Amino acid sequence: MKVILSDDIDNLGEMGQTVKVADGYARNFLFPRNLAVAADSASAKQIEHEMRIIKKREERKRAEARALAKKLEQVTVTVEVRAGEGDKIFGSVTTAHIAEKLVEQGYEVSRKLIHLAEPIKTLGIFNVPVRMPGGIEADIKVFVSRIEDEEPAPVEEEVEEDIDDDEDDED
Repeated sequence: MKVILSDDIDNLGEMGQTVKVADGYARNFLFPRNLAVAADSASAKQIEHEMRIIKKREERKRAEARALAKKLEQVTVTVEVRAGEGDKIFGSVTTAHIAEKLVEQGYEVSRKLIHLAEPIKTLGIFNVPVRMPGGIEADIKVFVSRIEDEEPAPVEEEVEEDIDDDEDDED
């Protein structure tokens, strides 16, 4: 069965493309989820018109994403963490930490768009890719630095408690 895709579908095709699929796949998966319409149906012309409108909207979103990517290329994020010997940090810097710092700087970027191969576990400078919809990618610089303690943490003194051994003994 020939269908016109209403959305991009991995391993099948892009929005607006006419593809041939199995009848059951079209009836049971694509049609109920509004991912495609039959190419030979009367609504095919209507769908093609809607596709042109959707493509214009998608192009506008891509333009906005490109503008955001251009701004993000200039951004530097500084994350201060506690570190031990050998510049190894306690814990790790994750996409959530980076997204939080971006929000503090006024950039609404979801942590799901930030891609780290693995969490950052050492001090240093890292280029972190931000992949936005439409295949647009921006690299932001992340500086992971040691927290500079202004005052050393107070040392708590141990308090000795008097324990009566006589009360605990039961014969």
